[in-house]
Amino acid sequence: MIKVFNHYLSIRLLLLTLLEAAVLFQSVIFGFQIRFPGEFSSLPNIEAGIFALVMVLCMSALGLYQTHGESFRTTVHRLFIAYGLALMLISVVFYLVPDAYIGRGVMAWSSLFALGSVLLIRVLFFRVTDIGLPKRRVLVLGNGTEAEGVIRFLHQSPGSRSIQYAGLYPVMPERDAQGNERVLDHDQLRRTAKELKVSEIVIAVRERRGGVLPLRQLLDAKLHGVKVMDLQSFYEREEGVLRIDSMRASWMIFGNGFDQGMSRDVVKRLFDLVASVALLLLALPILLVAMVAIVLESGFPIFYRQQRVGQGGEPFDIIKLRSMRQDAEADGKARWATANDSRITRVGGFLRKTRIDELPQLWSVVRGDMSFVGPRPERQVFVEQLTEKIPFYDVRHSVKPGVTGWAQVRYPYGATIEDGLHKLQYDLYYVKNHSLFLDLMIMVETVQVVLLGKGAR
Repeated sequence: MIKVFNHYLSIRLLLLTLLEAAVLFQSVIFGFQIRFPGEFSSLPNIEAGIFALVMVLCMSALGLYQTHGESFRTTVHRLFIAYGLALMLISVVFYLVPDAYIGRGVMAWSSLFALGSVLLIRVLFFRVTDIGLPKRRVLVLGNGTEAEGVIRFLHQSPGSRSIQYAGLYPVMPERDAQGNERVLDHDQLRRTAKELKVSEIVIAVRERRGGVLPLRQLLDAKLHGVKVMDLQSFYEREEGVLRIDSMRASWMIFGNGFDQGMSRDVVKRLFDLVASVALLLLALPILLVAMVAIVLESGFPIFYRQQRVGQGGEPFDIIKLRSMRQDAEADGKARWATANDSRITRVGGFLRKTRIDELPQLWSVVRGDMSFVGPRPERQVFVEQLTEKIPFYDVRHSVKPGVTGWAQVRYPYGATIEDGLHKLQYDLYYVKNHSLFLDLMIMVETVQVVLLGKGAR
């Protein structure tokens, strides 16, 4: 794994992205050379760059750089959807920049090379890298449920192509139950790490006081090139979450991240304004059609206004297209939406599945109540329930809520306290590591959520 702008990326998938981008770029060059042999004096680098960039973004939006254990059939399905989406976007680019236009003949040859090459790469890449790239071998230092959880994760992780369980090194206090000092072999941990070819040690210990950790041995291992990680940092890197069960306030205070600087606020606000205004203009025809459909099916009102909790715990009104019956909460009791909720209308079901009902929230972004990317805002009654039962829940309110967020693209719709806990772990990761780079990644991944209807209720 490599850290880019506070966010961890898989080296393997990053190599795949760069390789496919180069192949897509070269496909356009080949297309020009075949269609117009010897008829152009300079290479069409701009056209090739546009094609490669749009294709990589669309493939990323369809999840082709998130998973690598899916079937070949699913990969082909995703790739062709990504290609269709890319053609539409490239057509828009050609309309806005006529000089970058690629003729139909060139596009046909380029597409043939591009799709064939990407499919071939997908077949061979992981087989080749399984042999060529070394795996990170992890030694788990600890015992009890924390160590068992790490071992279970290492065996079941979708990233098992690049990470391996090397073994367990149990910890014991420096004194026995009678208070007698134990005779410790200070070279044992380093020898174990060497014998098992360990590259990382994960400290899976809940209680660290009382001489539980072999600090001298850990320092010695680190000085000999073995990476030493605490439990929280391990899960942050591998899963993109901050695990509540191993969270400590001191780790949040003294560790990296959780920065809320003025420069970041200015950049984020400019990004929010540009993105929300552009999307509002593009989505205006869709909004008008959706509004007419709501009126025809169930009458007025068209919009649904509801109070949510924003940054700093301050309440604000959120506006959505109405997707439920007018009497959805006639008794005044707040309820989470459930699967196959009978309160949702037929039009509302489509709007929720495609996330069109969320589009009016862009006006909240323009006003400054929300950000384009951030933790989803919840209703006050649910916030009170979750704050009472889940530690650190209020931390998510240190940033503006968002129309989309890290939890929304990584976890399905949440309608229980347990779901709230899982989503909070993703939200805390975002609060700790948020950057413009991560915001752009989340926006790209949101396309997949919308197109495939993931997590909608």
